[in-house]
Amino acid sequence: ISAVLWSLVELRKSVFISLTTYEPHVYLCYIRSVMVILSIYDAPGEAKSLGPVSGPNRQKDLCTFCTVSLDQEEVFRTKVFDKSTSPFYGEDFYFEIPRPFQCLSFYVYAKSVFQRDLAVGKVSIRKDDLCKYSGKEHWFVLQPVDPNSEVQGKVHLEMRLNEVITENGSVGQHLVVKIIECKELPLISGQNCDPYATVSLVGPARSDQKKTKVKKKTSNPQFDETFFFEVTRSSSYSKKSHFQVEEEDIEKLEIKVDMWNSENLAQDVFLGATRVAVKILRNDHIHKAWYLLQPKGNGSKSKSDDLGSLRLKLNYIEDTVLPPACYTPLCNLLLKSPDVKPISASSAHILGDICRDRYEAVLPMVRLLLHHNRFLPFVSAVAALELENTQEANTIFRGNTLATRCIDDMMKIIGKNYLAVTIKPVIDEICESNKTCEIDPNKLKEGDNVESNKENLQVYVQKVFTSITQSSSSCPPLMCDVFKALRHLACKRFPGDPHVQYSAVSSFVFLRFFAVAVLSPHTFQLRSHHPDPEISRTLTLISKTIQTLGSWGSLSKKLSSFKETYMYDFFKSFQEDKCIEKVKKFLDEISSKVSKESSGLEDAVVLKEGEVQKRAQGKKRLGKKNFKKRWLRLTNRDLSYHKQKGKEAVCTICVKNILAVEKLDESAFNRKNMFQVLHSEKPLYVQAGNCVEASEWLDVLGQVCRCNEGRLTTFHPSNYVGGVWQCCKSQSSSAPGCKPCTTTMLANLQLDIDCDREAERIFSLLSLNDTKLQNMEDACATMVVYQGPQREQEEYSKFTIQEPKETFQTLQQLRNIMEELQQQHHIRNDPTAQYGSL
Repeated sequence: ISAVLWSLVELRKSVFISLTTYEPHVYLCYIRSVMVILSIYDAPGEAKSLGPVSGPNRQKDLCTFCTVSLDQEEVFRTKVFDKSTSPFYGEDFYFEIPRPFQCLSFYVYAKSVFQRDLAVGKVSIRKDDLCKYSGKEHWFVLQPVDPNSEVQGKVHLEMRLNEVITENGSVGQHLVVKIIECKELPLISGQNCDPYATVSLVGPARSDQKKTKVKKKTSNPQFDETFFFEVTRSSSYSKKSHFQVEEEDIEKLEIKVDMWNSENLAQDVFLGATRVAVKILRNDHIHKAWYLLQPKGNGSKSKSDDLGSLRLKLNYIEDTVLPPACYTPLCNLLLKSPDVKPISASSAHILGDICRDRYEAVLPMVRLLLHHNRFLPFVSAVAALELENTQEANTIFRGNTLATRCIDDMMKIIGKNYLAVTIKPVIDEICESNKTCEIDPNKLKEGDNVESNKENLQVYVQKVFTSITQSSSSCPPLMCDVFKALRHLACKRFPGDPHVQYSAVSSFVFLRFFAVAVLSPHTFQLRSHHPDPEISRTLTLISKTIQTLGSWGSLSKKLSSFKETYMYDFFKSFQEDKCIEKVKKFLDEISSKVSKESSGLEDAVVLKEGEVQKRAQGKKRLGKKNFKKRWLRLTNRDLSYHKQKGKEAVCTICVKNILAVEKLDESAFNRKNMFQVLHSEKPLYVQAGNCVEASEWLDVLGQVCRCNEGRLTTFHPSNYVGGVWQCCKSQSSSAPGCKPCTTTMLANLQLDIDCDREAERIFSLLSLNDTKLQNMEDACATMVVYQGPQREQEEYSKFTIQEPKETFQTLQQLRNIMEELQQQHHIRNDPTAQYGSL
């Protein structure tokens, strides 16, 4: 795997795992010479009828959690769900696929206090089968977790036939099997394994077995060991043609390779196997190929019906992304959209029109417009078109239209840091304090005090409300510009309504932004897990109140408009605090006619943080150079590590002083998923928890320091031990690196936008909706040719066509661009990959 930008086509893979129904996010990496995007949207949302793990009474006390794994490597896990055989996990995860994989697996475990967690069952989906389950929820029957079926990795074999002459002159055939290497073997108990291979020639009446040496602490062992097996024996050399094996022998013989992990004090662990028929040598006397390791054929199986089921939702997308020059015509056409009159004839509006049933279709277009600073003029024109068709001021921007979808996506993309500095501290306090806030008499538990609950809720609401109304200075400038444009358009459309200037802004910033973030903090990365039911209920009540407080139109109405009596009683207490004036002042500030000027002091924004294993840097001569758990935290200003989350920093490295961030070879410390941060002092060696975490750290660190002065051009992929670099054997500790540094692609770090990917996603959406494009083209042609009264057909009424001639011309341009891109895809389809290649 390489992060180098190749000249032709790149391979980019990404996974989005979701336990609920939110739009997929796309992340990127670069792998060798072909580029493919795999976007997976999953949901281990719910399990049912989980069976007992052990013992007759374990079922009623079952506390379970679910993990997500790439092959055998765990990359995410849910919270523990207490004492239920039908848990609703309701969590979503998204991540990058940084390496090849065979299966995406979900394991359900029963939590144990005094021993290892016990596996209840698993769902394993092969990569090739992911597309079968795309777009819909499925119940998967949990399968038993059999140690003999938990395999991953591949083995490189070479086989050939040698003819030998014995002492008495007879001719025999020897089968030569060479075990060259293995790759991507699993970790055992979190550490690299000690692998070895057994090689057997298996037939009806024979089983000859031989064994390689054990390779210590590696998941990619190099064996290069050769074994000889006698296959046939003949009485005379002259009676046998060169390299010919008797038919009855070759049909029945096969080579079996088993991979094992050597255990000193316990039974060796099975890692996988592969079987190759000897008859493959009938055509080629030398056969050399890679084989995926497979489970044991005789693995024990139990009835899976007793283990229960797991409900998942997956969205699987695969895009082949071409070189940037191929997308220039499409990008130029989309970026001209704000200038097209009328806006409904623009390519961007046409895309939203034909994909209005797919909410995620707008996202790549919004990201592309944001990257090129064309979002504001486009959304202003689209909002003006929507207001033309709005008849009443109290329904302004309330529908699921192209304008509202664009602004929703914009706020989610650029408003993450705004939410983090505004409401995240209060959300953390609510989730960690766990105070009861239920005020519905029908939902009160025995012993609950409704007055105490009301007081708790009021305190929380006041904190959230205050943090919002005092945050205008932190509101991103683009959001302020959009709100300013919406306010101006609303006043122009309804000049006689004094409240419409506020409802146009509050319908987005309160109803679609803050209230949604409070209700579902995990969606906006404010919390790592979804809250439990009681906390979720508290957040629901807070969100309801914030929506009402923030809606200027609602504040002008009577409180009797509340459906729930308990909400009516609770809301009365806020009238005395002049909340309306506070909301009005806040809305004025974020939609002010005066543009905000930057103070020049950029707030520190946390880009990534998490637990890692850090190797001691050896600053003290007598200190131990071991690995310790540390909390690694990266902001736009510095990189620091702490003994625990929330503790003071043990060491801080200024981002401007980072010279390079690169992967570290597994052989350096016999550990996977390691990377190094090179700066003015000794390198910082870090081990991430899994391959996904390592890839994310490398990506964000590479982006944040890519423009630093004095960046290194070369680095050492291994460490300096015993007075020598292990990679190049150079003896000087200050010797220049022996490998070129990774070239980091230019990207918008805050927005994480790759225009080529977005353009390819737009092309894929247009291709999927080619029939609708044709119908729209026919509708334009009909409207131009037929001059009589227009009779709206059901198919044509779904499109917004104001000027059919301009719309038809744009459609023709889109179709020509699509044909050219289709030809480029056809040219670059790589037919050269051979069976058995790596």
